[in-house]
Amino acid sequence: MNLTVYPLLALLTLLGIVLFPLGFLLWRLLTAWSARRITRHFVWLYGQGWRWIVSPFVHFRLEGLEKASLRQPCIMVVNHLSYFDTYCMAALPFHNAAFAVRSWPFKMIWYSAFMHLARYLNVEGTDWSVVAEQASRELADGGCLVFFPEGHRSRDGKMRRFHSGAFKLAIDTGVPLVPLCVAGTDVLLPPGSFRLHPARVHLRALPAIDPRQFPEMLGHLHMRKTVREMMARNVAEMTAANV
Repeated sequence: MNLTVYPLLALLTLLGIVLFPLGFLLWRLLTAWSARRITRHFVWLYGQGWRWIVSPFVHFRLEGLEKASLRQPCIMVVNHLSYFDTYCMAALPFHNAAFAVRSWPFKMIWYSAFMHLARYLNVEGTDWSVVAEQASRELADGGCLVFFPEGHRSRDGKMRRFHSGAFKLAIDTGVPLVPLCVAGTDVLLPPGSFRLHPARVHLRALPAIDPRQFPEMLGHLHMRKTVREMMARNVAEMTAANV
């Protein structure tokens, strides 16, 4: 598996970088999309390529990810088990999603230009008021935001504490929040390891949550607690089913 996946992923990455400028120009001619939406589409296609590469070794089970049940705009919160969690977002039925990420991907040579072109949110290296303003514009344009509220990958499979940003943003904008639960990616690539393993990866989108259900002064904290407990129950159930 490792001798197959890593070389093909490196080749896919190289081809993506080389062919992107031509593809970008072609997409601009064929569509009326903005630069950020075109870039997000290519990132989504890159994820589709990754899913195809690992498909002989990884079984994907998807629940609640039908396009009809995931309306935009929305804010998605995803638990974080593995480096490849972000690649799994290619399973979303839409590509116009801005990821809220830490600052390190913006510093990687082969990712940096794409991160900036896609207008991803740097939640670690930018003042929150600036992030919130950018996020609000994305939602007003009908896009989707993807947050990993734990901030870091879990080292033991247990869900870490959530940060408040995504939930405060949902309260402030009134946009629905969709919890997306992931299980099995820590088997595919365990934290601290570079060795891949065959796995069953399970993604389950829970019903969208209306932020108006949390009208109190610190409603985002109540929402954060409620969503974390809900996701923890689902991830535990999904993990047990994968064993």
